[in-house]
Amino acid sequence: MIIAIASDNGMVTSHFGHCQSFMLFNIKDKKIIEKRDVPNPGHKKGFLPIFLKDLGVNLIISGGMGGGAIDLFKENNIEVITGATGCVEDIVDLYLSDDLVSKGSICNEHHFHGNCD
Repeated sequence: MIIAIASDNGMVTSHFGHCQSFMLFNIKDKKIIEKRDVPNPGHKKGFLPIFLKDLGVNLIISGGMGGGAIDLFKENNIEVITGATGCVEDIVDLYLSDDLVSKGSICNEHHFHGNCD
């Protein structure tokens, strides 16, 4: 399984499309076997779900995300968890211990950061 976390300087970003990078964690038997940082190639409508699918991502975690992106991830069989905050390493640990729950944070405004509910 590959988990992608939208991040800025090692912290979960508030809106996945505007993150600096995606931290990818390759998970086997509930353990991290590899991690890498993939720069965000740019926020273009409909592009990032396909980009991450091509990298083998099974799960995307972010602070918030637009409804259209959530639908595209689901269409590509990628699970979405939103509402996450904090250090990406801590978030992965929460997920692996089954303690991370999606809060359904949907971004309704894309002009500014921090407008994800």
